[in-house]
Amino acid sequence: MALSDAQFTAWLASASSIRTVLVEVVARIVSTETTLYLSNRNYTTASGDTPASTAYTACIAGGVSTTESLNLDGSPSMSWGDIEITNADGSRDGWLDYVWANRAVNVYVGDPTWARADFRLVFSGVVDDITSRARDVLNLRLRDKLERLNAPLSEATLGGATDNKDRLLPIVFGEVHNIEPLLITPATLVYQYSSGASERLIEVRDNGAPITTYTSDLSNSKFTLTAAPVGQITCDVQGVKPSGTYRNDAGRLVQYIVQNYGPAATRFASGDLDATQLAAFVAACPQAVGRYCNARENVLALCQELAASVGAQVVVTSTGLLRLIRLALPATGTPTSVTAADMDARSLSISERPAVKASARLGYALNATPQTSGLAGGLPASSASALGQEWLTVTSTDATTASTYKLDAQPPQADTLLIDTTEATTEADRRRDLWKTPRAIYTATYRAHLMLVELGDTWTLTHDRFSLTAGKTGLVVSIERDWLKGRCTVGVLA
Repeated sequence: MALSDAQFTAWLASASSIRTVLVEVVARIVSTETTLYLSNRNYTTASGDTPASTAYTACIAGGVSTTESLNLDGSPSMSWGDIEITNADGSRDGWLDYVWANRAVNVYVGDPTWARADFRLVFSGVVDDITSRARDVLNLRLRDKLERLNAPLSEATLGGATDNKDRLLPIVFGEVHNIEPLLITPATLVYQYSSGASERLIEVRDNGAPITTYTSDLSNSKFTLTAAPVGQITCDVQGVKPSGTYRNDAGRLVQYIVQNYGPAATRFASGDLDATQLAAFVAACPQAVGRYCNARENVLALCQELAASVGAQVVVTSTGLLRLIRLALPATGTPTSVTAADMDARSLSISERPAVKASARLGYALNATPQTSGLAGGLPASSASALGQEWLTVTSTDATTASTYKLDAQPPQADTLLIDTTEATTEADRRRDLWKTPRAIYTATYRAHLMLVELGDTWTLTHDRFSLTAGKTGLVVSIERDWLKGRCTVGVLA
């Protein structure tokens, strides 16, 4: 029976523990995908283990470390790591000729007296590449599993012999406004606005004027004009239907995208998702979003754009499970209480003090095809104005904070994929409130029993420095782990 978290962390903290790191990493050697079994000390599995009767080569010298973080500006961040391999005599120089990039790597930690099944998976990701930072070592550079999503969303083109034959087939996620669909059959005026089935074709317009001279095919996301167009055709659409049900929130769209788009070999499976955490995120963030994809898109960038619309980031846990973490205070969840007794002496510091902000300005309800000329005659002035405007905006300002800190009330605009005015206003208020209070990131080096911390965890810090005497509860936003040393450096935003 596998060790519980409590048993494993107790072993990590024990002075008698002998930390053994097992690395299983794939490399392409000549033309064969081969798994290499590496360790920091000799270890051989038993005949009943998986893998059976396998010797792990004792060649890991150090650097079994990973770094991960949430960026406060909402930009995406991947975790990374390093494994240092001995090569003093040059016997492993040939490893530099192997193909390591984008191959799977799993790191396990345990005791040399344990059965293989008792070792704990502590990192699951991919290899970036191999290098040599010194004459006597090789270094495997690691990336988390998000690297698998760093790929094109789709490369399916229309084909055929029309002028649009090389155009990518479009995809609509959620609800989008005033997109320009792809003309796929000029002779019969057939347009396509997404792939697969769609929920609703809300409206079709010709030079901005609503028309009814078309037939709709929702099962194939197409419509056919029954009269020749006067000018530019645009439409409003509700798009993809994961498992036959329309979804327009960031949480469920991200889960759908990572499992169904990009190269088949790099897509995530359901086992790569933290189902419990994602269900909680979906419940907390139901806001409607929309994105039209009619050009080359990156899976990871698209998922991050969706998540960022509600102030969240796409991350994976150290063991490779996808999560969506919202940067929010007060932090939710049951907090872990940490004190000076959990830290290395004198390691606590303030690593960052984010700027106080009095305002938040969001762009929402994106007009995918702004039209400032050539519009049909007779359009109401309000409709013509709306069709020429790329974004609607909301601004939320705390006048007291602006006055106290002498701040501008008109901040830079942060564009989102939100589509509803009320929801955009609520999100702007939330971001204003998050940063109108002075914040700090408190960073310290913690002992081995806290090595299982994850980004987005809630911690309550109590210390006799930096006004933490009464305790402050915050969000874990950065982690550096060293599994050989049994230490982790953790940053908490509070």
